[in-house]
Amino acid sequence: MKKARELSIRNLLAVVIAFFFMISASDALAHCDTMEGPVVAEARQALVTGDVTPLLKWVSSDEEETIKTAFKHTLAVRQLGGEAKTLADMYFFETLVRIHRAGEGAPYTGLKSGISVDPAVALADAAIATGSVDKLSDVLSNALKNGLTDRFNQVIISSKHAGESVEAGREYVEAYVQFTHFAEGVHGMIKGEKQHAAHN
Repeated sequence: MKKARELSIRNLLAVVIAFFFMISASDALAHCDTMEGPVVAEARQALVTGDVTPLLKWVSSDEEETIKTAFKHTLAVRQLGGEAKTLADMYFFETLVRIHRAGEGAPYTGLKSGISVDPAVALADAAIATGSVDKLSDVLSNALKNGLTDRFNQVIISSKHAGESVEAGREYVEAYVQFTHFAEGVHGMIKGEKQHAAHN
C-alpha cells in the first residue's frame, strides 16, 4: 500500500513537471534563479551558520570544491562588513546558482528579484513544508483534466468540419496534433522518458 502511494506520488510529480513545462516552462525554470528561491534562501542561512555542507546538495560532486572555496572566500570578505559584505553575499549567491543551473543543463541569466513563482512550484514547496501533497494533487489533477478536455473538445468540434475544405481539414489536423502530443508528452514524462523536442 505504501509503495503504491509512493509510486502514485512520483507519477503525480512527473505529471506536474510535464504539464507545467509544456504550459509555463520559463516560470518553472526560473524558480531556482530568484532571490526568493530555495537555493538563495538556503545559502543565506549557510552564511549565517558558517556551514557550507547543506549547500553541496545543489551541485554535482565535481563542483563541491568550487563551492567550498567560494564559500570560504565569502565568509572572509563578509567580515569587512557594509558594502563588502553585501557584494560578497551576491558573489556567492551568483556562483552557487550559476553552477546549480549548469548542472540542470539550464542557462543562467543572473539572479532575479521580485519574480513571482509559478503557482505549481509554490504548491510543491508548500507540500514539502506541510508534509501533504493533497492540495497540489487536486490542483494539478484538475489542471491536467482541463488541459486534456479542452484539446479533446477542439478535436471533436473540428473533426465535424474537416471534410468541408482544405483549411478546415488543417484546423482538424492541428487540433489532433495538439491533443495527441499533449497526452504523449505527459505519458512520456511519467515513464521517465525524454520528451521529444517536437512536443514542446
